[in-house]
Amino acid sequence: MGTTETGGISAQDVKRSFGAVQAVRGMSFEAPAGAVTALIGPNGSGKTTLLLMLASLLAPDSGTIRIAGADPVEDPLSVRRSVGWMPDTLGVWDSLTATEILITMGRLYGMAPAAAASRAGELLEQVRLADLAHKPARVFSRGQQQRLSLARALIHDPAVLLLDEPASGLDPGSRVELRLLLRRLAADGKTVMVSSHVLSELDEMADRAVFVSGGETVKTQNMDDVGTQLRWYAVSAGNTGALLRALEAGGLTPDVGEGTRRRHVRVQLAGEEQAVAVLRHLVQSGVDVSAFAPATGALEETYMSLEAGKA
Repeated sequence: MGTTETGGISAQDVKRSFGAVQAVRGMSFEAPAGAVTALIGPNGSGKTTLLLMLASLLAPDSGTIRIAGADPVEDPLSVRRSVGWMPDTLGVWDSLTATEILITMGRLYGMAPAAAASRAGELLEQVRLADLAHKPARVFSRGQQQRLSLARALIHDPAVLLLDEPASGLDPGSRVELRLLLRRLAADGKTVMVSSHVLSELDEMADRAVFVSGGETVKTQNMDDVGTQLRWYAVSAGNTGALLRALEAGGLTPDVGEGTRRRHVRVQLAGEEQAVAVLRHLVQSGVDVSAFAPATGALEETYMSLEAGKA
């Protein structure tokens, strides 16, 4: 059974230009149901344009897109019934309350009034806005508006979620709650695609990642493969000199970092198995290791290596 037949997303050689500007030059990827797929790239790489095409709000110049088996160009209504869309910035009806906004959106999706009201109350509890349910949207902070926007995307219980910078403006506690919610939705079989610059957040929630740059797909990564990824590890010890000598004796070339408050040593290792072996070697060599961990998240490591490769 294919990805889109089970509610997933498929894009093949999708292109889109605005006049002489080629925003998307050729993107191909799959985002399966039951998983969180991260969409990662620098500013201007075509991420938002891609999401607009996936949501059926912008037609591609060429290429094919399938959302749960439906073509957003040929059958936009089916796609919009299947998709919950949360853009980076979405205005609200200032004079309406949070409850009224959600009920209105539910009615636009064809929900009965009672069902829309029940769903609105459930979602406002879920996104921690129940105490503001009857307040006009104009009094909401940026973070509260983001949480309302997420509830709006979920009002019709969509099979596919497209989220553009959903953590923007959220406080740390709300970010954790967002991460847990998206993991639960994926576990329930939904397709979740998240575009964000906060790679540490994506590290915690994503099952796979699609990296884009210059309007093209440059890499896809399954988070199950992180254990074999070439990564930098940061190592600290009471005696830095002894640490450096032990690393060099083990055939490694350490790098002494000075860019943070704490002086640390970095070493590049080919996956978790080598990391275990190196830590064992240091302990057996009598080095008083106080910290040994990846220097950055897995997605940041991949992103920075791709950016370095462009230089």
